[in-house]
Amino acid sequence: MSALAITLAIVFLLDALRLALRVRRFKVVTSSESTEGMDQFCVVVVDGVSMDAPSRRAVVAHALAEGLDVVDVIPRRWHTLGILSLSQLVDPGEYRQSRLSKGRSAGYAMVVRRALLERAGYAAEDTALSPLHFVRMARRLKLYACTSTDFGVVPGLRSSSFALGSRRALLHETLGAMTWVVLLGQPLFWALLVTLVVFEPLWGAVTLAAFHCQPALVLLGGPVRAWDLPFQLLGRLFVDVWIWVGTLLGRWTFEVPDDPVPALRSEYEAMVAAGLDVFFEARRKTCPLCEDSTLKRLLTTSDLVQRKPGVFSLDECGSCAHVFQNPRLSIAGLNYYYRDFYDGLGEEGLEAVFGFSAEPYWVRARMLQGHVEPQRWLDVGAGHGHFCCVARDVWPDSQFDALDLSESVEEAARRAWADHGHRGLFPELAPSLGDTYDVVSMSHYLEHTREPIDEIKAAHQALKDGGILFIEIPDPECRLGRLLGRWWLPWFQPQHQHLMRTENLKNLLEEQGFDPLTWHHGEAHQPVDFLFATYLQINRLSPIHNEPWAPALGVFKRVVHTLVWTGGIVWIGCGWTLDRLLGPIMRRARHSNTLRVIARKRS
Repeated sequence: MSALAITLAIVFLLDALRLALRVRRFKVVTSSESTEGMDQFCVVVVDGVSMDAPSRRAVVAHALAEGLDVVDVIPRRWHTLGILSLSQLVDPGEYRQSRLSKGRSAGYAMVVRRALLERAGYAAEDTALSPLHFVRMARRLKLYACTSTDFGVVPGLRSSSFALGSRRALLHETLGAMTWVVLLGQPLFWALLVTLVVFEPLWGAVTLAAFHCQPALVLLGGPVRAWDLPFQLLGRLFVDVWIWVGTLLGRWTFEVPDDPVPALRSEYEAMVAAGLDVFFEARRKTCPLCEDSTLKRLLTTSDLVQRKPGVFSLDECGSCAHVFQNPRLSIAGLNYYYRDFYDGLGEEGLEAVFGFSAEPYWVRARMLQGHVEPQRWLDVGAGHGHFCCVARDVWPDSQFDALDLSESVEEAARRAWADHGHRGLFPELAPSLGDTYDVVSMSHYLEHTREPIDEIKAAHQALKDGGILFIEIPDPECRLGRLLGRWWLPWFQPQHQHLMRTENLKNLLEEQGFDPLTWHHGEAHQPVDFLFATYLQINRLSPIHNEPWAPALGVFKRVVHTLVWTGGIVWIGCGWTLDRLLGPIMRRARHSNTLRVIARKRS
């Protein structure tokens, strides 16, 4: 037990050092007498907060000097809870440059450029908001000013309020489903500290002292001061318990939003009232690529992600080994099964998935180095434009346009993640785009389309002579696909209609006037197979959401849901670990789950 106590003490000290380095990176706003640009900015504050004229002038001058559209204000005199919480969530050295970082806030005040407020759909005027709405605005504004949002410590401001009554709602807004993990984990942590003190008095006391001194170490030499630091030094454990109790007793939300699920449930019931046959076309008897009639059933599964009703099949051609959905979805089926996945109820969750990391987007953008110096780039199937946004770090002088069927592409343009948004079907829009683009990219798009050949033809129309087509798709030759069966996410029924192996894609490109230049197999592998397989299994047992296409969850099913997912976290963790262990092997063996190709349009 002494070893555990020593280890914890070291962890506290190292974590204090990590947070102290972050706190020191927060920039201090210096005073200014200049009134230049004051009319270009608004002040948004939390109810009960006010900014005096000198502070406002200073922050506006700071924004103009730093080229910022949003300055989130940190009071110079703050409370320890706020400083520690913000430094855990934000690394000031990376926050502004990280295009996909989630918007965070000190929850006090913001100075925002009026033009940005209008573009984001807000009134361009000084405003006071509830803490919850303030945090939501900060998160949204970071999307619209992804590299021009930062924090500033303002010496003339002081905040002494803990706002415990609203803390539970704010935690849920920030952490989502992890809120209860954090809240329930704290008493277990405190019990461990007390146990160490009781059974290992010397080292337990050292550990407790390190815990109590941690806030002071974080703030030492930094730009922020904590008015409650003496209380933390003398009794941090008791202060934390008091904050925890106040958090639990606080309000869950400030307002109860209208629940869209009951109304949607009646709509979904009407859509399936006549049965599911209308969602499917007639079954094909020949391969859509080579027209061979030797087909074999590869997989039959249900919708494992959204859990909408229906049974879906993938067939494999005995001649060219092409894998395709058979029977495929009709237009009505596409409308039904895509609904509330990328938009509506599913939009926020998918936004979090696509914005989780910039690394995959950087890799795709860098792959073109040495092949082209793009002036105009069209990303097809762009969604909200995450790739267009991040790829600017690699190609800062390029124009990035986005194309998608959903309204998300219009939002990409509003955020300025894409220079232009084209909404519609690529084969229909391609003639109007002309041969104007140096690059057309399709990342995890082609497998969703009804006619991949038409998409390749459209790319040929949109590209200049010698232009580059980039494609990234799941690789159906991956051995894990056969091993995991229906639990292999890239089968992704009912959305994926065509899964093309390397040879078939190569032939298709060459037939449509492209010369493949570079292939990535092992290099393109994404180590997520077992992670998503375990997730799909748990989701099969108990869906993560109350879904309008399924009966409402009663009390018993909600309890079961909580128990299943509590235990399921461990199972999903095992899947994540296995992916990390097998990832290097999958890359070396060239049995990756993803393939990429760069092809040049023939002149």
